[in-house]
Formats: sequence, C-alpha cells, structure tokens
Amino acid sequence: MFQDISPRVFDNHYEKRRQPVATDVVLVYANRQAVLFQGQRLPQFQEVTNKWQVNPDELIYLFNIDQTGFYLLRRRVATDSDYQYAPTSDFQALQPAWLGFAGATAAHLAWWYETNQFCGRCGQQMVPDQNQRALTCSKCGRQVFPSIAPVVVVGVTRGDQILLTKRAVGYDKYTLISGFAEIGETLEDAVRREVTEEVGLSVHNIRYFGSQPWAFSESLLVGFFAELDADVPIALEYDELAQAQWFQRDEMPGDGAKFILAAAMRKAFRDQRD
Repeated sequence: MFQDISPRVFDNHYEKRRQPVATDVVLVYANRQAVLFQGQRLPQFQEVTNKWQVNPDELIYLFNIDQTGFYLLRRRVATDSDYQYAPTSDFQALQPAWLGFAGATAAHLAWWYETNQFCGRCGQQMVPDQNQRALTCSKCGRQVFPSIAPVVVVGVTRGDQILLTKRAVGYDKYTLISGFAEIGETLEDAVRREVTEEVGLSVHNIRYFGSQPWAFSESLLVGFFAELDADVPIALEYDELAQAQWFQRDEMPGDGAKFILAAAMRKAFRDQRD
C-alpha cells in the first residue's frame, strides 16, 4: 500500500530533529499546494537556499526517511518554468513511490501547522514546542497536537459476494463503503452506522482487516469486513452514492488503484483471505 516504502525506514520522532544539509528535502507549501521541480520531485535544501534565499531558521523539521531529512517552508515563493506549485493530491502519482508517501505525509503536517497558527481558546499566537510535536499558545499555554481523523472502510459480504458502491460525485469507480467515525463511537459502531446510512443494510461478524495512514484527508483508514444480516433490498443514500451492487469474488470490476486500503481489501476477498 501507499505507506509500504520498505526497505526505506520512516522515522517521525520529533526529538531527532537536526539542522538541514544540502541533500535534505523541503516541502515549499501554501494552501494545499507544494512546489515540485518539473512536476516530478520536491526541491532539496541547497536548491531552496540558492533560489529563494531561504534561511534555515525558517524551516520546520518534519521527519526522516533513512538519512534524508524532510522540512517545511511555509511561505509562498516565486515560481518559473521548472519550479511550479502543484496540488498535494499529485503526490499519489509521484515516483519513486516512497517520495510520494513522504510528500503526502509532509503535506498532512503542513496543513496542521497552517490551520493552527492561533489559539482556539484565546486567539493568541501558537508557537512550536521544543520537546515534542506540538504547538503551544504563547498566552494561555494550550497545546495542540497533530490531528488524525479515523475513517472506517467496510467490505460488506454475502457469502461469495461483496457490496461495491459508486459515489455520487468525485471518484467514479466502484469502491467500498467508507466514512468518518463520529464523536463517542467505537470503530465497530461506525461500521454499523455507515452501512445502514449508505445502503440501508445491517451487518454482523465485524472483523478487522488492516489500516492505512491517508494524509490526503488527514485520516487513518481502518478496514473491516462484515457479513450481511439479512438479504433485503438495498436502500441507497443518494446524497452520497450513485450506485451499489453485489459482485462475485471473481467478477469485481477493477478500479485502477493498487496502493490504497480498499484495493487491498478487494484483493483479499478475491483471494478468499477475508
């Protein structure tokens, strides 16, 4: 999946931060966009220093992958034919794949820094904590940590069939039921609620499959398989979905996705590993 970058090692320990060196990578970020060189890679520290006169003190340490440090520059810079802003969603297709994962994870942290500049309690400036990945209010001392929203991804099964849906807007391929967990819910309760809300069905025998960090929505995807309670007609929620249909294990349509949790779950079902 997207986060599987072995043999490279992702290390997000904030206490291991250090000063950048020439070959470290910098996410030049503004409003969910990042600067890419010729649309193919993130710039290195020596590039941003020479091109935009960046002072190392402007950079925020993010994490390491192997010996490469990743840093954040939160100000707009002048672009040209080589260095252009691109949507951070483009990281899904960036090569090599480990750099796409790194860029997406960096953008997740960048969005958190961008949206927590001021205290939600008293309105004063937030400043980075020196000992941990946190922002602290300069006046009241309130601390904020990176936000991660849990999302359930559900493979509803009926014997040798699985339920696939199409969204009403946006993504137009068949996929699994999914949705954010709500306040006060367990993940299992979120599974039951999402299935009921989206297709009007009830499920039992809820089984954990796996998880995936998904930086593009600041989420942690958590996959479950669940068996249909009763074979009743689907009652589609048309606000979110355009279609829902049962498919045999060996007749599921492709979705073109190879590195997301829902694709791994569909493959597991096809291979009878559900």
